[in-house]
Amino acid sequence: MTGTIARPARPGRARPVHTRLGHGLPQPARRAARRARKTARRLAAYAGLLHLRLRNLLVRSSATGSADVVVSMTSYGPRIRTVSVALESIARGTVKPRRMILWLDDPRLLDDEPAALRRLRRRGVEVRLSGNYGPHTKYYPYVSAPELEGYPLVTADDDIIYPPTWLEVLLDANVAHPDMIHGHWVSAIGINNGSIVHYDAWERRKDTRPAFNNFALGVSGVIYPPAMLRELRRRGVLFMDVCPGADDIWLHWVALRAGIPVRQVDRMPRHFPMIPGSQHTPLNELNVEQHRNDHWIRGLYSHTDIELLTAAGLAEGRTEHRRFTKNLWDGEDNAHK
Repeated sequence: MTGTIARPARPGRARPVHTRLGHGLPQPARRAARRARKTARRLAAYAGLLHLRLRNLLVRSSATGSADVVVSMTSYGPRIRTVSVALESIARGTVKPRRMILWLDDPRLLDDEPAALRRLRRRGVEVRLSGNYGPHTKYYPYVSAPELEGYPLVTADDDIIYPPTWLEVLLDANVAHPDMIHGHWVSAIGINNGSIVHYDAWERRKDTRPAFNNFALGVSGVIYPPAMLRELRRRGVLFMDVCPGADDIWLHWVALRAGIPVRQVDRMPRHFPMIPGSQHTPLNELNVEQHRNDHWIRGLYSHTDIELLTAAGLAEGRTEHRRFTKNLWDGEDNAHK
């Protein structure tokens, strides 16, 4: 299974004008606006951290509920000290999952279990031991269980503060389109001259159309239908040989081979606040900075896979062309009325 990595195409047309706050200002003003946004996000993250720690101390109600979905995550090393914040952010959601599971591959982490995690266990959060599958530990122990439940699975990261409607939005998307994978943050895999362009050049999705070349980023949360879980179970631990350090890439490849499209739940991708102090260098950033993702992609996606991704991109282009043409003719019709 070998693919190729290409540089992104550099079209000759002018770049679109950005309308986001800060654009159009002089360079020093843009830098100041950027610093102000980062400061605001950092302060919001600290406020969220304090709120969730206080909630963990005071709330005694169950962290789980009756929604037909399972939430699964993993943690390791010093992040066991802050994983309760991520779990608590899900427990305060507008809907609660039937099960919430934290997978640990090192039993020594429970020798000095944080009090916040103990309180969550008393409220229904399951802490279970697993083999070490790296980032794949967040989902593989569940899908490989002897009796796989028929519920969708939502994966979450242990260093993120999720908003109250996070799970509800994913679950609503699954109910509306149960045969698809849905995520809060989706990118479009770029293809240039029959090759996959570098991972960090992929564009973010700005619509909710399902497609095979859509790539869900697990950091913001993804919901997988039972058909995908069965396919992951069938594939076993092949990921340890071909893609051990990048679960998102393996999950997309399996979905592509299974014919399961990916869809973004909203028109704009969302990246939620990181728990302050949870880590210095996130795994996804390390993979991008050191081009590890490109390495995994090159070894995993075959030429046939790339042809499927190319066809998905071409189909999307034809849809865009039809939409543009329809709008053009509609405008002319309105002008003649």
